[in-house]
Amino acid sequence: MNKKTATVYVCNNCGQDFSKWLGRCTNCGSWDTITEMRGVKATPSSRPLVADRAEAIAFPEIKVDEAGRVMGAFPEIDRVLGGGLILGAFVLCGGDPGIGKSTLLLQLLTSWAAQGKKGLYVSGEESVEQIYLRGKRLGVADTSISMLTETSVEAILLTLESTKPDIVVIDSIQTVYSEALESAPGSVSQVRESASMLLRFAKQNRTAIVLIGHVTKEGAIAGPRVLEHMVDTVLYFEGDSHYQYRILRAVKNRYGPSGEIAILSMTDRGLREVTNPSDFFLHSRANPQVGTAIVPVLEGSRVLIVEVQSLVNKSHFGLPQRVASGINPKKLALLLAVLERFGGLSLGDHDIFFNIAGGLVVPEPAIDLGVAASIISSFSNKPLRKDLAFSGELGLGGELRPVNNIPLRLKELQRMGFKECLVAQSPKKTDFSDINPGIRLIQCSKISEVNGLIF
Repeated sequence: MNKKTATVYVCNNCGQDFSKWLGRCTNCGSWDTITEMRGVKATPSSRPLVADRAEAIAFPEIKVDEAGRVMGAFPEIDRVLGGGLILGAFVLCGGDPGIGKSTLLLQLLTSWAAQGKKGLYVSGEESVEQIYLRGKRLGVADTSISMLTETSVEAILLTLESTKPDIVVIDSIQTVYSEALESAPGSVSQVRESASMLLRFAKQNRTAIVLIGHVTKEGAIAGPRVLEHMVDTVLYFEGDSHYQYRILRAVKNRYGPSGEIAILSMTDRGLREVTNPSDFFLHSRANPQVGTAIVPVLEGSRVLIVEVQSLVNKSHFGLPQRVASGINPKKLALLLAVLERFGGLSLGDHDIFFNIAGGLVVPEPAIDLGVAASIISSFSNKPLRKDLAFSGELGLGGELRPVNNIPLRLKELQRMGFKECLVAQSPKKTDFSDINPGIRLIQCSKISEVNGLIF
């Protein structure tokens, strides 16, 4: 085929191609995200193309290697991956700068190599000396994995074809480029084309490839959205550099359930698993504090017992402050409106600050009742009863709604030694009849009744 240089216009948000510049992407609706790209466009030659015929396979004839998962030294991460890493899987791992992505993947690659798998670490950002120094600090400098510093995807594929590794880590996909395109590394077209070439190699050779991806200031993985559609598994490495803990979350997984998390702790010797995450997030349980409530939250199939904290102060300025950390600020405003309307609290002239201890971010509505209880405690200046937990969703009419997986939450509360749990009253009296968690259930139907049950 003959090739010539062509000019295309690509949306930096979704990767959609256009023949001319537009102010707004018609595919994703983003404004001012379409940029000009110069690349190589293939033109058909006069000779007709001959394609190999693909053979269809009957469903019962498909054979799957059920034992083809590679287990590492982190059982929690193996669970997040669906039971281990599948050879031929295409995995994308994203996270904030400095959160520990390279450290995590270097440790994982070392543990996979200890299981007899041939590993290759490809870095486009660091030299082999820098990687060696990190490995020495982590205590994995004597590992059998190989190192490569290269950014050309064609050169990387040539190395992969000659060395035949089982598992490859690319650090990072934004530094890799194809020589067939004239655009800069990290652009939409480069990321999409490079990932596509690596994907074909992974599937054809049953080589597991793990891509490290940069994130934007909004927290999304940089590059075209199609990158997340191409890969089999998308992992987000979350946390705050000011805190010790890290969370590895699977937001997409074709080989297992999504939403699973692994709790890790950053030490001077690298990342370590947190075997009891509930105890990790609890600090003031022995002496209950004013404005602190205990809530069991569900992360994938794991239940974490966390502390939610509120501080209600009389405002000395004209406009009261509403500050939320760990939940959506709009969610806090909604709960405050319900508490003022149906809970009997006068909060219009008070500053309200909310925080989830440990820096955890909880999006699920099961935390609503705990948030309300912590606000009531801080407003009344009374600590909540010891060994009392909360689990329920708060409706706009002041009603409490049941949440899912109550037995799982109660089982974790019992394991941690809690004696009582305030839950939403079930519309069916038999809903809790088969639950024997060894913990006293206090059922409540309205937020106005909570004040008399928690002190």
